[in-house]
Amino acid sequence: MTPMPDQEHKPAAPREEVLTKERTKLARPPMYRVVILNDDYTPMEFVVWVLTVVFYKPQAEATRLMLDVHNKGRGVCGVFTHDVARTKALAVETLAKKHEHPLKAVLEACGAD
Repeated sequence: MTPMPDQEHKPAAPREEVLTKERTKLARPPMYRVVILNDDYTPMEFVVWVLTVVFYKPQAEATRLMLDVHNKGRGVCGVFTHDVARTKALAVETLAKKHEHPLKAVLEACGAD
């Protein structure tokens, strides 16, 4: 018995397809400096403590940075992505408020300086 012409099983012709890979170029996230601002009321020891607790600075580096804040009016504590920088600045201000100090930390966008 021979199959009917419309029932014949023909092998599928090979399909030619061009496979392309889409490449997504990843951009580096924008970075921000966390800057502590000087004030006339926050004790130097408290600033050093905040730098060691929030920014994990060694004692000597925290002391040097605290002196920058004291002498220059400001000090860069680190450079981070926006979410990390915002979290660290908030931690500085939360600790300062808890200990009744007016210490402030601000974010500055890093650009082509």
